[in-house]
Amino acid sequence: MAVTETLKRRVPLDDVMEELARAENLSSRDEALARAIAIVTFRRLGTLGHALRERLNKPPKDERLMHLLATGAAQILYLDVPDHAVVDSAVQLAQNDPKLHHAGGFINAVLRRVAREREAILAENDPWLDTPTWLEERWIAQYGEELATRIAEAHRSLASVDLTVKSDPESWAERLGGVLLPTGSIRLKERTAIRELPGFEAGEWWVQDAAAALPARLLNPKPGERIADLCAAPGGKTAQLAAAGAEVLAVDRSAKRLIRLEENLARLNLKAETRAIDAEKLDAAPFDAILLDAPCSATGTIRRHPDAAWTKGEEDIRKLAGLQSRLLDKAAGLLKPGGRLVYCTCSLEAEEGERQAESFLSRHPDFARVPVTPDEIGGFDECITRDGDLRTLPSQLALAEHDRSGLDGFFVARFVHKGS
Repeated sequence: MAVTETLKRRVPLDDVMEELARAENLSSRDEALARAIAIVTFRRLGTLGHALRERLNKPPKDERLMHLLATGAAQILYLDVPDHAVVDSAVQLAQNDPKLHHAGGFINAVLRRVAREREAILAENDPWLDTPTWLEERWIAQYGEELATRIAEAHRSLASVDLTVKSDPESWAERLGGVLLPTGSIRLKERTAIRELPGFEAGEWWVQDAAAALPARLLNPKPGERIADLCAAPGGKTAQLAAAGAEVLAVDRSAKRLIRLEENLARLNLKAETRAIDAEKLDAAPFDAILLDAPCSATGTIRRHPDAAWTKGEEDIRKLAGLQSRLLDKAAGLLKPGGRLVYCTCSLEAEEGERQAESFLSRHPDFARVPVTPDEIGGFDECITRDGDLRTLPSQLALAEHDRSGLDGFFVARFVHKGS
């Protein structure tokens, strides 16, 4: 089961799903359904566990059985799947497993009870049920209880689909039936097959969360500038830099991910040099500007990747913070005097954001912060910190239609090399 493997190995659900689809030779339709079930299970994992434990005299010791019940309950409560089909499928899965074949009757009884008591379960609406305790404590300490609760609530909603276009966003928003956000991204009003939308085959736009599009915009790339995009895959920011006319070197330690980046650039009719190497080992002539989207805990993308909340821990944040510091130091050494550096992470954690910026400036007195101004981000000033950095939150960018609100959590800091 994808849920069990993801939690056991503490790896991204996307990686597990890719392995599962290949091993089981799943059709695209079956893979999409399996992925949807796993995602909603992780998004509501705390609520599901709470509901199941309240309806079990003694929770099963086998975690796979508990996860099978959770995925079944997730379909009954949150997906448009007939109850009987969910129960039959769960029982069949158990019967095909030598270690769970005896549990068919038990699974049938539990899931049928969940279906009968659906309304009572859904009436319980504590957002913190679906956030691990260690994250709850961190967010309340960092953001205060009211704002932290809004973040937790936002994580229980489906992430929106945003697009970055090469040009003429107003026209493309109209053609695509989307909403033009103040930051310049287009937010789709309805979920649809991306590849079937106008402009996909022609390479006029690409999928990129509105918050993820801000770092490259704040770097302000210019035609002919030599710019490094460190830790570049999957390539949305590389595309932004290339579309601005910059000469881009896209660096990523994963050759496999770089292949996907190159495929995306080919569709978009954009060019960039790629290099599969650990950014810490990069040896290159000084750049005019550098974009460092550093590896992080990804707690800012929990709406989109809810498994991240359950596969990471505080030790991961400490290790990643050390890597981020080293990458920042490396980037500083690769810049020309007067060069610009934008550092960003899709994390809600201060160690990977605000504290990194402070520490970097203390280590590098030859650099200065360049504050973000409201006019650079369409007047979206609520995400500008007192120091002038950018901190977006999943609870921000509220729109009239609640299911189209929010954005990924990002931290962005901008520096300039003061040398001449």
